[in-house]
Amino acid sequence: MRPARTPDNRALRGACAIAGVATFGCGEAHGHDDMSLLAQAARLAVADAGLTMDDIDGIATCSAGASMWVMPAIEHLGINANYIDGTMLGGSSFIAHLLPAMRALASGQCNAVLVCYGSAQRTSTLSRGAIGQARRALDPQPYEQPYEPFMPASAYALAASRHMHQYGTTRRQLAEVAVAARAWAQLNPEAFMREPLSIDDVLNARMVSDPLSVRDCCLVTDGGGALVLVRSDRAKDLPHKPVHVLGAATACWNRQISSMPDLTVTAASQSGAQAYAMAGLAAKDMDVVALYDAFTINTLLFLEDLGFCAKGEAGPFVEGGAIAPGGRLAVNTNGGGLSCVHPGMYGIYTLIEGVRQLRGQGGERQVAGAKLALCHGNGGTLSSQATAILGTAETL
Repeated sequence: MRPARTPDNRALRGACAIAGVATFGCGEAHGHDDMSLLAQAARLAVADAGLTMDDIDGIATCSAGASMWVMPAIEHLGINANYIDGTMLGGSSFIAHLLPAMRALASGQCNAVLVCYGSAQRTSTLSRGAIGQARRALDPQPYEQPYEPFMPASAYALAASRHMHQYGTTRRQLAEVAVAARAWAQLNPEAFMREPLSIDDVLNARMVSDPLSVRDCCLVTDGGGALVLVRSDRAKDLPHKPVHVLGAATACWNRQISSMPDLTVTAASQSGAQAYAMAGLAAKDMDVVALYDAFTINTLLFLEDLGFCAKGEAGPFVEGGAIAPGGRLAVNTNGGGLSCVHPGMYGIYTLIEGVRQLRGQGGERQVAGAKLALCHGNGGTLSSQATAILGTAETL
């Protein structure tokens, strides 16, 4: 693979801030479709920013079901946009939308960008099976489809198996990730699953794709999420403390899991390094970490690739409740995709939780004194990776 050049985006460090965030319909949202969930979250986020929809002149959104999704979103919200981004990179999309939006804001092309998403995946009358069949025709994966894998679980099971073989990682260590996520979710009233969960519960749960049981897999929920990005000078006059974007980067090495150069190393190692370079920070500086935990192996891989521990050491790193409340590192403080919400694509919720923590709005799950948050998105099957580093005004 050709080595990537590290772009110098330091001039954009802290140039923009997230001024508004909102979620809507997380869990089960009967009577709503994808667009109505998006619209409700968008309106709440714009109001949270102290703005009206007339102030929004930029939009970034995408959908797993509609390739031209940004156009009906504009139509539905009544936006006249000077900046439009409909890039679809799976669950990493909404973090990947940040850096292009920052460039548009910094250039004066627009003044306020709405990043938004909605999915009624759980209660939709269109079954996941039907969606899967459509994708086989619309998005063929020629090296994998002939073998009819159970996607996406089988892809992540391959990565987990390889990590276990190569580094001695155990199922109990994978289970630690799910148990920690549930412990955080128990502190979050918005989380969909808050019942107690033990390591034995995870190990004894129904096997989905060996070595992953159903409790190693993310939820299937409805949900909408949205945020508003503005230039930092404007954010100072809005109602909430600005949460600045200090670093952002996106990387992608493959579409199919079978085309990964190494099943234990993801493109997060590249997006993370570039985001740290832009921010002038490192993993050791982070107070809060929000990772795209579609499966328990994701959290282990991303802890390694984003520099929180060495490659192969994430299993021991998470043992003993180390990423649970009160542990050494606050990871997925909303409960993550494993226990809080996962409406098809989860990435925007990592940003929303990062903002809430840096505003001090975490309630019972608030990380004391949090000033820096790393938010990371994953798209496809360990394919597209996007990393953002957020900070309070004190970190500029």
